[in-house]
Amino acid sequence: MLNYTTTGCTEKPVVCFLHGFMGDSSDWDEITDALSDDAHCIRVDLPGHGQSTGLPSYVYSMEGATQSLADVLDDAGIQDCHLVGYSMGGRVALYFAMNHPERVRSLVLESASPGLTSSADRDARLAVDKERSARIQNDLSGFLKEWYRMPLFKSLARYDLVESMITKRAKNDPDDLARALIGMSVGGQPSLWERLKEMDIPTLACTGALDDKYVKTTRYMAVGSRRMETVIVPDAGHNVHAERPQAFLSHLVYFLSRN
Repeated sequence: MLNYTTTGCTEKPVVCFLHGFMGDSSDWDEITDALSDDAHCIRVDLPGHGQSTGLPSYVYSMEGATQSLADVLDDAGIQDCHLVGYSMGGRVALYFAMNHPERVRSLVLESASPGLTSSADRDARLAVDKERSARIQNDLSGFLKEWYRMPLFKSLARYDLVESMITKRAKNDPDDLARALIGMSVGGQPSLWERLKEMDIPTLACTGALDDKYVKTTRYMAVGSRRMETVIVPDAGHNVHAERPQAFLSHLVYFLSRN
C-alpha cells in the first residue's frame, strides 16, 4: 500500500494531492495547511518516493500506481475526490481519471503532460530515463545537482528554493527512485492525447509563465479537451505550488468552489 496522510475536516470535500518526481507527500504541506478548514486533504507518496518504498514490482508503473491510488482511496473510505497532481503526479492523476472517472469529481493538472505521441520519442525518452536511473543509483547527490540545473527548474533559483529542494530530495532511496523513474517514465506510458476529448471531468490545467514548454503543452491540452480550462501563472516556472503558493492556492480554491 502506498503511504498516505490525511489532514483537514473530514466533513468537507476530499482533495487528493500527488507530488512530482523525487518529491513526497510533504511537498503539499503549505497548500493543505491553508485548506485545513475547507477540505479533507489526502496526500500520497507515489511509488518509490517518501515512505512508499520496497513495494511489489508491478506498482512501479502507471497502471500499478493508479491501481495503488484506488487502493489508498478504498483504505481511507473515500469514494471520490478532487484530484490534484504535479508533473509526474499529474500524469498519474490524468491516467487515474481516465481509467477511474467515477472516482474523480474534478482534476487539477500542474505542469503535466498526456505523454509523447510518437513511438520514436517514447523510445528515446525511455533510453534517457534508463541512463538517469543509473546515475541516481550511483550518485544521487550529483544527479540532483544536475537535475536542478536544467532549464525547466531555472525559476526555482529566483525563489531560493534549489538548495532546500536538493536537501529534501536527497533523503529518498536511490534504488527506489530509479525503479520509479523507469517504470513511470513518460517514455513507457501510452500517449493520452487522443483520449482527452473523451474525458468528461471538470479539469484545470495550470503551469507557470516561465515554463515555455509546459505553457504550450497546457494550451494544446485544452484545445483537445471538452471540459478543461487553463491558468498560466505569472512569475513562476514548472513548480508553481512551490514558487508561488498563494497564487496556486487562489486558483485551486476558485476552481474547487465551482466543481
